[in-house]
Amino acid sequence: MRLGITMFTTDLAMPVHELARAAEERGFASLYVPEHTHIPISRRTPPPAGQDELPEEYKRTLDPLVALSYAAAVTTRLRVGTGILLAAQRDPIVTAKAVATLDHLSGGRVVLGVGFGWNADEVAQHGVPYRSRREVAREHVLAMRALWRDEVAAFDGAHTRFEPSWSWPKPVSGPPVYLGGAAGPKLFAHVAEYADGWMPIGGRGVRAALPALREACEKAGRPMARVIPFGTLPTREKLDHYAGLGVEETVASVPSAPADVVLPVLDAYARLL
Repeated sequence: MRLGITMFTTDLAMPVHELARAAEERGFASLYVPEHTHIPISRRTPPPAGQDELPEEYKRTLDPLVALSYAAAVTTRLRVGTGILLAAQRDPIVTAKAVATLDHLSGGRVVLGVGFGWNADEVAQHGVPYRSRREVAREHVLAMRALWRDEVAAFDGAHTRFEPSWSWPKPVSGPPVYLGGAAGPKLFAHVAEYADGWMPIGGRGVRAALPALREACEKAGRPMARVIPFGTLPTREKLDHYAGLGVEETVASVPSAPADVVLPVLDAYARLL
């Protein structure tokens, strides 16, 4: 079982390059960071975990790809990933170039966790209707994969179009794409069609969901998707449970806080490795 970590990287939290070095020194396999381009103050959308107020870190999140470039530059083995990148809110051509560049410079250590977004206010200000965000994200990922894969890439979709084009560098690792979100037929159909795996946020209900995910993959004629429980609070029992399900990596949540708060948490998690 590999253990990674995720933290809301902000201007007030432990600097991401220091966090990355500390994680690699302690034997963690990966570091994932989230994305919010901005948080509209309208707050028509309730906080995702049922809080009365949206936590401060949502307002202060660093750009994930820039942050991960700092993490990759000071490490040699640590995988660096988005958890999650809001693909519907991003230009796919620009994002494909940035992800491929990061993967090229890091020696193939990038993992792209992708989500559809829960904040209707945020999505709308990117010009994406909330009900269309899944299809927009799907096309953006497919378009990016074409740019990463093909010497001459083109895409003709309902939301994304570009003529035959060159785009280098090509990524070293793919990179693998994981979709975040709650279990369900819509999400699993997306995973089976164009992703490498599923990131169940919080890690609950994995055992019960696996048959449906396996069925979706079989219908698509592809191997079973990999599963990375994400943002968990790890215990030995929980990690053993996931390992028994065939899970190879789990991502633990650490607080968005200064180093004097974060490092003891890392030390406690490292004792589980």
